[in-house]
This record gives sequence, C-alpha cells and structure tokens, in this order.
Amino acid sequence: MVAGRRLRAVPVSGAARFDLPRTDAFTRTYWDAAAEGRLLIRRCRADGCGAAHHYPREFCPHCWSEDVVWETASGLATLYTWSVVHLNDLPPFRDRLPYAAAVVDLAEGPRMMTEVIDCAARGLRIGMPLRVDFRRGADAGTPPEDEPAIPVFRPA
Repeated sequence: MVAGRRLRAVPVSGAARFDLPRTDAFTRTYWDAAAEGRLLIRRCRADGCGAAHHYPREFCPHCWSEDVVWETASGLATLYTWSVVHLNDLPPFRDRLPYAAAVVDLAEGPRMMTEVIDCAARGLRIGMPLRVDFRRGADAGTPPEDEPAIPVFRPA
C-alpha cells in the first residue's frame, strides 16, 4: 500500500509495474490535480477542528467528521526522515537506484510519504526545505498520459 491506496501491477513492455496507484471515483480529483502540477490535501471543516490531512480520506482522521474538502497545498515541505534504497529489483525502481524514500512534513501540517529527487544522499538533512514536483510517465517507456503524475520533492 502507498498512502492508503492499493497498488496495481501494470504490464509495461512485458514487465509488471507495482508502483502505480489505483485511481477511483474519490481519488480522481487528487490525481487530476497532480496531472496539472498541484498537490491536494484534505481539510476538515468541523467546528473546533480544521485539521489538514494526507493521504486523502473521506473523513477527518482527527475528529471523524465527514465535512472535509479538497485544498491546494503550497507544495512546500521539510524533510522529516529518509532512507536511501540501494537494492530494489521491481520495475521501475531498479532503474532509479539509489533513491531516497522519504517522509516530509507539509507546510500545512500533514506528513507525507514520498521520494526526494535531485539531491545526493550526502546532501539530505533533517529539516531541509523541499518543494513538490511530479514524476510523469518517464519510467520504462510508459507514455505520460497512461500514468498518473506522482508527487515527489526536491530541494527548495
């Protein structure tokens, strides 16, 4: 599971892909915004709550209210923690090695699992400022229109 969503294996040139999220009626808004270069979060509108959360859910995980709305995030974050992955035989990850799997604190408050790109492992620091970017169909020859834009982060 990634961000609470089941992954699907998608054949690409004979190789199965295990990194692509399953889009459904609820998450379509999120993935459409990502395709436009916008990161969405959910915010609770219940009296006395107002908490933002990510991954997207149909209820507030803080107060259980169903009065939640989509909100465009600033795209700014700080690095909370990371791990550099040196071995992963699944496509398309094996073509990215090594890569930094990370958890970031979004400026709006929620934590998000992601990947840090365009930064050598020795340059990563807890608390470093990051900015969202989107990986778009660049792996294993997949056309961009056939693959969702995945949020990743780079140094700000």
